[in-house]
Amino acid sequence: MYKNNLHIQAFFDEATYTVSYVIVDTETKRCAILDSVLNYDLVAGRTHTFAADQIITYVKDEELVVDWILETHAHADHLSAAPYLKKHLGGKIGIGEHIKTVQEVFSKIFNLDQAEFKNRNGFFDYLFIDGEEFAIGNITAKVMHTPGHTQACVTYLINDAAFVGDTMFMPDYGSARTDFPGGNAAELYESIQKIFTLPDNTRLFMCHDYKAPGRDEFAWETSVEIARETNVHLHPGISQGEFVKMREARDKTLGMPKLIMPSIQVNIRAGELPEPDDNGIRYLKIPLNSM
Repeated sequence: MYKNNLHIQAFFDEATYTVSYVIVDTETKRCAILDSVLNYDLVAGRTHTFAADQIITYVKDEELVVDWILETHAHADHLSAAPYLKKHLGGKIGIGEHIKTVQEVFSKIFNLDQAEFKNRNGFFDYLFIDGEEFAIGNITAKVMHTPGHTQACVTYLINDAAFVGDTMFMPDYGSARTDFPGGNAAELYESIQKIFTLPDNTRLFMCHDYKAPGRDEFAWETSVEIARETNVHLHPGISQGEFVKMREARDKTLGMPKLIMPSIQVNIRAGELPEPDDNGIRYLKIPLNSM
């Protein structure tokens, strides 16, 4: 039986269509923050903390203690605010252990100092293994490795809730792309089928929503039963082969996320911005003709 001491507070950043969460154990007032956003003005090259500051205000107003600052994977569509949140609220920055594979691939693309990623946990405070359990106050959370969108993707199972990252979207929108380096449509299919084996009433929380055609409101919560029966890409009767064919064809029509270049090089470093050059200014790299 699940204890009724879980509160989930969502924060939606419409500029990146990203949903961040504060996951609270109401008994102890300890919490975890999931998939935070550091706002970034691509044209001006400026970062802002509007989205993260909303979370900080909420945590302080509710007098919460942060145990964890979690990432479902290294996002390609927004920068993480994890270091900023840790500075102001504390907590340990955690992600799945397969981030090491993603770091190896993208550190070469961006020609980053690979020695940085071999120290301890490569910028992160903790790397979770598949099936590992950890605590948020008195709540036990469990990590499920769900690759396909990236090799590092994990789903966090917390009480009757599952936070699926970019593995899937709302049922009327479907599934995540798999054409980034290390992505794999067959693996994504298997990962989603694994999620579909959770109890029917498990609540599924998405990391993004883009308003499917015909829907006027943003939405980011559904259930295993609804997703399994009605997901437009994975409803009953869709074989792995059919899904892979559809997903790979669809991916060929998609442009790259507009923030992929700044996001990936920052997020594989747990959200840490590059060190300043000798003039005191930080610089991001834009590799040409690389992806």
